[in-house]
Amino acid sequence: MEKEVLEEGREWTRRRLEERLQKAADAIPAVCERSGLVLKRQQRTSFTLTTVTGPVRIEAIRGYSSKSASWHCPVREQWGLAKWARLSPEFEQRLAHTAAATGSFEKAAELSRRWDSAISDDAIHALVQRIAERNEVVNLPAPPPPKAHEPAFSLVIMIDGWMVRQRGAHWGHGPGPPALERVDWKEVKSAIVYRLEDRAANASGRGMLIEKNVLAVPPDTDVVDLGAAIHALAMRSGMARAKEVFVVADGAIWIWNLIEDRFAQATKTLDFYHGSEHLWSLAHHLYPQSKEQAAAWVSPLLHQLRHNPDHCLIDTLEELLATNPADPAVNREVTYFQNHRDHLNYANLAARNAPIGSGSMESTCSQFQNRLKRRGQFWSPSGLAHMLAVDVACKNDTLHFFWN
Repeated sequence: MEKEVLEEGREWTRRRLEERLQKAADAIPAVCERSGLVLKRQQRTSFTLTTVTGPVRIEAIRGYSSKSASWHCPVREQWGLAKWARLSPEFEQRLAHTAAATGSFEKAAELSRRWDSAISDDAIHALVQRIAERNEVVNLPAPPPPKAHEPAFSLVIMIDGWMVRQRGAHWGHGPGPPALERVDWKEVKSAIVYRLEDRAANASGRGMLIEKNVLAVPPDTDVVDLGAAIHALAMRSGMARAKEVFVVADGAIWIWNLIEDRFAQATKTLDFYHGSEHLWSLAHHLYPQSKEQAAAWVSPLLHQLRHNPDHCLIDTLEELLATNPADPAVNREVTYFQNHRDHLNYANLAARNAPIGSGSMESTCSQFQNRLKRRGQFWSPSGLAHMLAVDVACKNDTLHFFWN
């Protein structure tokens, strides 16, 4: 019974939508949108749109513009419909969001069938490519002006990269030497921006963010362009009004070059977990035969790293270097911490409730990979760029601007 009633309501909605669309179409004058002149050789034509509630048939005027020497359909043009578009903008938006939220285009098609809007996975795939191509640069509206008595806030920026599989130069080749490059691993550089005051916890105590903005760019994007994009996102998030800006990242050189270029005045922090990994790596190097000895050696150093703000960890490591000057591993790790001397103030940051780790960024990377790094997924460069653009827009709740 429930299904029957749903179908009745769906058909009523479809007919109501068709009536309203036809009324709106009849009110549109038969003039060229570019020149404003009345179209010549007018013809009454019709087209069908597939909507969320089903197909609707619209009658409209089609005419010839002598100014542009081309045929025009004012209804389609005013509604923002491409020449051969067969899907309504609302239906397209829902399909695109479903494609980003599910693990594959096949699953998106399966889900759409479950809510009675059957469409093929190929059509969804083509939709994602089409809307991403025509929206390579999405002009978002200016953010609303701040409130008269906006509470003070701090901004947090985290940057990282994650790996994805692209089709290599020899993708699709038959059996051959192992040296064939069938899979090309690429790094997708990403960032997350949020206000420190938007951190919260759910009922179980698990951390969460009330509001955030994310960014991810296709592989091989120039770091300078990435820095400009992150800076623009931070400005949209209120960086110019923030009382303090915190930047947290792991030790990748490209990240810190970007930070120094774009966020030199920010409070910079090396991700604590990443720093502790370097200490553990050094411990296993010094005591390769004994995990217990390695743990005993590294434990006080981890405590120094986390709780002592006066760089005593670096003093300890420099003493170690003095007794092992020829050891390249010791040299490398000591140099690493010396380079990050000003990025290790974990005790002070924790006392101010500021982040000392990039867990939010790791979570965001995991969410991206949940869509773009599944089993059997090997992307073409354009296919990855298109799906990434749609996924980012969904996460930032800006997908609807693709149809603006």
